[in-house]
Amino acid sequence: MHYQGAGNRVSAPTTIKEYTMRKPELAAAIAEQTGLNRDKAHEVITAFTDQVSAAAARGDQVSLTGFGTFNVRERAARTGRNPQTGAEIQIAASRTVGFKSGKALKDAVR
Repeated sequence: MHYQGAGNRVSAPTTIKEYTMRKPELAAAIAEQTGLNRDKAHEVITAFTDQVSAAAARGDQVSLTGFGTFNVRERAARTGRNPQTGAEIQIAASRTVGFKSGKALKDAVR
């Protein structure tokens, strides 16, 4: 089955549901599960992300047993290439936030 749109033929969606849960949808789901109103659930999500961000800024890790661990990772300086010109460029060392999923989350995705 194909869908017609803007003159292009597009294949039907795969069996895996493609959906992005954004903050409002997450707040609504938390509100429904906990009995909180949506505004309170939104505040809880904001507090959570603020605390994870603050911990990462300090270089700390946040570990939620079964769910996963947020941690700061160091990237060494390296040589790269400018994709437009092909010229070599030096990429500075940097820090980034990583996430390693826990066993329960991995099992839920399987």
